[in-house]
Amino acid sequence: MDDSETVAGRQGETRGSGTFEFGEGEKGDALIIAVRCRGKGEIKVSVKPVNVGFPLECVDGEASTTTSTTYNRIGVAGVEKKGTVSVLAPSSVWWSMTIGRGEPAQAPESGPESESESSGGTE
Repeated sequence: MDDSETVAGRQGETRGSGTFEFGEGEKGDALIIAVRCRGKGEIKVSVKPVNVGFPLECVDGEASTTTSTTYNRIGVAGVEKKGTVSVLAPSSVWWSMTIGRGEPAQAPESGPESESESSGGTE
């Protein structure tokens, strides 16, 4: 999270599946989901009440060399509401997550000069 974003919820390093809650935000803000994982396997992240979900493939190895953060900015109706994040993960995977609030993502400009910025997930 950067200085323009506020934390709405956080889950420290967790092994296997888990669920946690996050607080409400301001109308018009985007919901930001930052996920880190390590260990071999896929996790499935599900966010309620906005019904957004995505899979994330995690890799095996030392945390310092194989842990990366996947950053998703979501701007759909209802993201200002408080909610719950559920993670379905095998016991071989460790994950942590921060939920934040921030400015909505800007739509990329069309044309040959435009650059798209990948955040590693679904917007």
